[in-house]
Amino acid sequence: MLTVFGRATSSNVQAVMWGIGELGLAHERLDYGHVHGGLDTAEFRAMSPHGLVPVIRDGDLVVWESCAILRYLAARYGDGGAFWPADSVARAPVDMWAEWGKTSFCTAFTGPIFWARVRTAAADRDEAALARGLAGFDRALGILEEQIGAGPYVCGAFSLADIVIGHVLFRYFEIDIPRAGRPGIAAYYDRLRARPAFAEHVMVDYAPLRHPEAG
Repeated sequence: MLTVFGRATSSNVQAVMWGIGELGLAHERLDYGHVHGGLDTAEFRAMSPHGLVPVIRDGDLVVWESCAILRYLAARYGDGGAFWPADSVARAPVDMWAEWGKTSFCTAFTGPIFWARVRTAAADRDEAALARGLAGFDRALGILEEQIGAGPYVCGAFSLADIVIGHVLFRYFEIDIPRAGRPGIAAYYDRLRARPAFAEHVMVDYAPLRHPEAG
């Protein structure tokens, strides 16, 4: 039984859980982090020296960092096809877009927009910085929209890149922010929402994360 350590409201945990759902893996998820605590225990620190979720245990193996977890699961339990190709040449575009998703796309959303709008009191919010964040993320959305084109997914067929990139789109479309009209992104999001594992593991109520005075 695969064990996942991490709360359901963590976006990085959601990415891992979505991947597990797509791969159809038997698992249990244990709530760690935020209001659940547990990150500073000796047991958890022995698994994750950084004290962060997600962490998985698969038999005697422990893996941390969401993208490393996803690649491990795809390599061990996937079929070597489009999701994470066994062929290194075919896999390269998936890895490139997944890396961009993690380091550029998600980073441009989570701190500058989600934290600023949802996890910060309205009185403490830097509206100018939020506006810059929205503009920067819209540029990233433009890159993504162009790459998807007729799609239907980032690399044509559904792949690990869609999980790394797409898991933040639920929050992007749900929070109270101005959004530029990007029909290609809206259509892509609709395709993601239609996937049962996305609906189950990503479309999770983030109200417990909201600052009580966020407005």
